[in-house]
Amino acid sequence: MTLGILKESGGEHRVAVTPDALPGLMKLGFQNIWVERGAGDNAFFDDASYEKQGGQVADLESVLKQASVLVCIHAPSKDVLQKLSAGQILIGQFNPLSQHQMVEDMLQAGVSAFSLDLAPRSTRAQALDVLSSMATVGGYKAVLTAANLLPTFFPMSMTAAGTIKPAKVLILGAGVAGLQSIATARRLGSVVEAFDVRAAAKEEVLSLGAKFVEVEGAKDDKAAGGYAVEQSEEFKQRQAQLIHDHAVASDVIICTAQIPGRKAPLLIRKDTVAAMKAGAVIIDMAASSGGNCEVTENGKTIRHQGVIIVGDSNLAASMPKDASVMFGKNVVNFIKLIAIKNELNLNFSDDIVAATCIAHKGEVVSERLKQVMQTA
Repeated sequence: MTLGILKESGGEHRVAVTPDALPGLMKLGFQNIWVERGAGDNAFFDDASYEKQGGQVADLESVLKQASVLVCIHAPSKDVLQKLSAGQILIGQFNPLSQHQMVEDMLQAGVSAFSLDLAPRSTRAQALDVLSSMATVGGYKAVLTAANLLPTFFPMSMTAAGTIKPAKVLILGAGVAGLQSIATARRLGSVVEAFDVRAAAKEEVLSLGAKFVEVEGAKDDKAAGGYAVEQSEEFKQRQAQLIHDHAVASDVIICTAQIPGRKAPLLIRKDTVAAMKAGAVIIDMAASSGGNCEVTENGKTIRHQGVIIVGDSNLAASMPKDASVMFGKNVVNFIKLIAIKNELNLNFSDDIVAATCIAHKGEVVSERLKQVMQTA
């Protein structure tokens, strides 16, 4: 078996597998591990660090030709996919629920592709849960980014010039990213509130020392596997007013609310932004799926009526070293499911293997992805 590690493009600083993971992969039966030249440079892992662990550095064409399994974070371009051979295996975080054309390109290329962001929400799948890993990094960086932009202190400060009140932080969405944001904001000394439509999130929010902002009557679908679900219009109206009231009193808002495969819920409207404090900061981590804030621009930092709004769904890339280590461990844990006794074995009776497979012999295997593409 041979493995190839691809270099990311488009401003992505992470790498899918770091040098420290190579010995473990060799024990699984990968006699040769090929690394695209410069793959880890932006994450502070140079080519020599891969070679020291037994990797072989080469250009893209050589890696594509030699490797039976290719690992990356984002999906390769269509041009790269067309250079692959039928049966080659791709592993990464491809966001297939929203990238249907990319899935079609993979099907046409004849590759077997596995997108780890489709892993089921189960105890067994936690070790390869890239969404949680990257959300942990993103939630942490969201607060640090806000603290850097905010023109006031986060903690209460008692000085000879008087007492400065702590910043008020509102977290929208109390999943992994939101909980990490709460913990980080609390460590920095701010007063934190958090909102989530899932009643199950309340206990976790309170355990971190934040106040839970609750709207009565939320629909909580247990079949959604712990994710948020679409709410009724009547609920959305009550939710909008409550969020508005808390938002205008906040110095920082961290937006993390997303629904897999659907447009992000709109939680902060223009009129709310207009009523917020001058100098307030909004970090919208849902920007790539439409944003939780109505004026968010994906990939940009803007000012709207005195409020700073950062649209960034890829904050993990701004802390590439640890983010890459975490992502790489998730990848290796998945590979352990398909590299058995020095041979590749795509066992689709394994619920994790089946759930993450977005392309195999020209067909979509993941039932979840099938349903989304059929209704698109």
